[in-house]
Amino acid sequence: MTLVFLRIFFVILCALMGFQLGDFLKLGKFAPYVGIGLGVLTALFIIVLELSTKRISLKGLSSAVFGIVFGILFAWLIIGALRLVPMDDELRSILHGMLMIVFSYLGMILAMRGKDEFNIIIPYVKLKREDQKEEIIILDTSVIIDGRIADICHTKFIEGKLVIPRFVLKELQQIADSADPIKRNRGRRGLDMLNKIRKLGHMEVRIHEEDFPELQDVDAKLIKLGKQINAKVFTNDYNLNKIAELQGVTVLNINELANALKPVVLPGEPMEVKIIKEGKEYNQAVAYLDDGTMVVVDNARHLIGQTVKVMVTSVLQTAAGRMVFAKLESQRGER
Repeated sequence: MTLVFLRIFFVILCALMGFQLGDFLKLGKFAPYVGIGLGVLTALFIIVLELSTKRISLKGLSSAVFGIVFGILFAWLIIGALRLVPMDDELRSILHGMLMIVFSYLGMILAMRGKDEFNIIIPYVKLKREDQKEEIIILDTSVIIDGRIADICHTKFIEGKLVIPRFVLKELQQIADSADPIKRNRGRRGLDMLNKIRKLGHMEVRIHEEDFPELQDVDAKLIKLGKQINAKVFTNDYNLNKIAELQGVTVLNINELANALKPVVLPGEPMEVKIIKEGKEYNQAVAYLDDGTMVVVDNARHLIGQTVKVMVTSVLQTAAGRMVFAKLESQRGER
């Protein structure tokens, strides 16, 4: 919405400038109005040009500008040398113009093409190749509160720029200010995790200010922002995962990562577990492995609270995680 107002203001300014220019030229009594028309048309042309350049990379544009500058400097060196050579002034002017155009073009092309990295002489300024895209990862509210993202960042398994939208921070603050003590603790934990991530020296963390007031749902805003800046969304929300994939946004699901890192359990493998509670089916009992994997044991309801040896019969992988089905080792010979 802000951009719309800026464009309208720009059109008005161009119309006023056109009015003054038409009045100054005094081409007739309708000259000021012709100037207004030309000013509006010029403004609209520039706005159309601006809208058509949305996909131009800022890095590519910066490379081109620096290349042109160095091309012009090099051309001036040659022009200075040519002044020592006697020649016609008209020919000298033509050569000057040609050298400016040629070296500006060559400098721009060489800067944009580059090698793996294009380092210019000015200190602390570095331009990367256009084909080396920086990975941008947007953090969801749920994955921030989860907290495991801080440990993953600490291990340096992910690279790129972490982006935290302003509307996600606002949601975290609302949760932290909640009257419900459980929600309040979750919100404060999320803010603590953000501070922990920001203290990591190797991770670049940025706050993205743009909001989408026309959208009320935070998930919808995350997906739109992911499309807009060509970023991945880091979450543990199953529904957001599916909706984002349907709309072509890449999702990094921390639960899928955790499931992939769980130890592999094969049918026929023995293990020792502690029976915790009753299962849903008749005479079933439930135990848990150290990584949180649920183990359903047949005919073990009477052993709740005891540690028993079981034999894995099958493994079921679901979207929520992995479930292991087993039977008591004493029943190995039973059919």
